[in-house]
Amino acid sequence: MNNDELKPVVEGLIFAADEPMSIKDLFAIFTDNTAIEQVQIKEVIDQLKKDYEGSGLELKEVGSGFRFQVREQYAEWIAKLWAERPAKYSRASLETLALIAYRQPITRAEIEDVRGVSVSSNIIKALVERDWVRVVGHRDVPGKPALYSTTKAFLDYFNLKSLEDLPPLSELKDIDAINEQLILNEAAEADNSETNSQDNIADDDKKMDEMDTVDDLDVSEMADVVQLDSTSDEEQSTNEALTVEN
Repeated sequence: MNNDELKPVVEGLIFAADEPMSIKDLFAIFTDNTAIEQVQIKEVIDQLKKDYEGSGLELKEVGSGFRFQVREQYAEWIAKLWAERPAKYSRASLETLALIAYRQPITRAEIEDVRGVSVSSNIIKALVERDWVRVVGHRDVPGKPALYSTTKAFLDYFNLKSLEDLPPLSELKDIDAINEQLILNEAAEADNSETNSQDNIADDDKKMDEMDTVDDLDVSEMADVVQLDSTSDEEQSTNEALTVEN
């Protein structure tokens, strides 16, 4: 089978698949055809990318493989297909997810140390159930706390090929600058405007934890709603002292 014959087959497979398909996944389809090699499938994929240039669709490589999707610049038009506006994440969830993404592997205690408030177990549970976060090991310290990292499903959802595609920390903005984008009840907004004390901040986080949702979210929103300092050398060195589960 030459490339001209193979290209429409690969195109149809990627379109029909429920999940992104890697070159390895595609190659497995052709196990009975020994004449086809993985490099040939890669060549076909590169051709398909060029074929879709200038169209409303693109062949995008994400964490799990390749998929066809609508180009990002047309998202506002595609969104009109759905009457209901997607719910927003709470401030607490955004901060937790961002800390895991940028500082993984990380423990719950380390997340709480950075945020200055406790992390609701419902937030971690929701992220794990969504398959965006998983336990990759345990820190080699008393109590053996779980270490959390993001998954390929996280990369797929946020349209990322790898963690290197995350917005750099230098682009992150302070969360208070975009509070209007978050779902806050009137009581929480009133508390934020009256005082900046640590107690009231903790109360607000608790309220938002309780109303936490797991709906559509863009990676740019996650990056824009939390300000993180670069990981220190000490924090990086502690990552070496862990027990990874196989």
